Amino acid sequence: MRSYDTADAETLLCHFGEHEKLHGAVVPPIFHNSLFSFNTVAEFAESVTAPSSGPPYVYSRVSNPTVNVAEQKIARLEGTEGCRVFSSGMAAISSAVMSCVQAGSHVVAVDTSYGPLQQFLNEYLTKFGITATFVEGSDPEELLAAIRPETTMVYLESPSSLIFRLQDFETITRYCREGGITTITDNTYSTPLYQQPAAMGVDLIVHSATKYLGGHSDVTAGVVCGSAERIAQLTKDEVSLFGSLIAPFPAWLLTRGLRTLGVRIRRHEETGNEIAAWLEKHPSVDHVNHVSLASNPQRELYQKQMRGSTGLFSFVPKQQDREKVIAFVEALDIFQIGVSWGGFESLSVPIEVTPLHYGEPTWLIRLFVGLESPKDLMADLQNAFAVSGL
Repeated sequence: MRSYDTADAETLLCHFGEHEKLHGAVVPPIFHNSLFSFNTVAEFAESVTAPSSGPPYVYSRVSNPTVNVAEQKIARLEGTEGCRVFSSGMAAISSAVMSCVQAGSHVVAVDTSYGPLQQFLNEYLTKFGITATFVEGSDPEELLAAIRPETTMVYLESPSSLIFRLQDFETITRYCREGGITTITDNTYSTPLYQQPAAMGVDLIVHSATKYLGGHSDVTAGVVCGSAERIAQLTKDEVSLFGSLIAPFPAWLLTRGLRTLGVRIRRHEETGNEIAAWLEKHPSVDHVNHVSLASNPQRELYQKQMRGSTGLFSFVPKQQDREKVIAFVEALDIFQIGVSWGGFESLSVPIEVTPLHYGEPTWLIRLFVGLESPKDLMADLQNAFAVSGL
């Protein structure tokens, strides 16, 4: 096996975890089987008592060689000892959260974090007596002040959904580790190429791998990364008991997507920056929520924690007119209306955010910039402004 100690990320994406070339195949085969057999009862007994993500494999509900290739790549990129890949981003998030709470636990979470995560905390977990406090998050002192004696987890998302606020990882995680509180962050926006939360003290990192890691809008997947101890416990409990591990074929598609992540993410970043800067100067736009803009009030923290931005951002129109906002989105041609992002296609969605986020109900339009020509995307946006009168 070649040493990858000094290899760049793009080399790791192409080759790490694939040192065994079955029959010389440059692309690993799909192990589309449900179980694995053993030569002796002793080997079988030893394997089933200590389930793991790697060999010896026992049952594809818990581990599979095709799945393990993707897990090895992502763990190496995140700088963590272990990784598990789930059948969806929400499967990964809910499993990570459940590994950190018990009856009566209290959770602190960012108020602009992923919507289904908020629903999971606010509605589903209340049946177990678990409570949650949501905070704005950009001020670490405000976030830490929400911690109670029964707090077992702090859930971060930096940049956060919709408004793209950042949280100060090092300040928050330093306090939490001293108090024995687990920190989780969603790193879907940045990918491990542009941000490595584990290096800043975060305990568990989650991704919707449906987005940038998959990259082709043809697979749903989720990721949890962390220490060997945490991932082993997650495998023993949530992976084994919830049965939400990704299947071999979508795991193979995920690995295919990972190979081109470095090339794709740079294109998303370049086009996203170009269009965000163009929108910031547009007479119909009040302001743009994009982490890399010089106008970002958290610019210093962005430069400290992140190595780049990507193609997801939002803007607030000057005219807060619901009909015109909807007409704008419907007038777009290249930008399709859709809730996901991270694939090859550009997307838009109109969202009215609550007073909690902006002081009063505010319409914003979230854009995801795909791999199309920047010139064509700007022409599409300009035409929508003209047609809608926004």
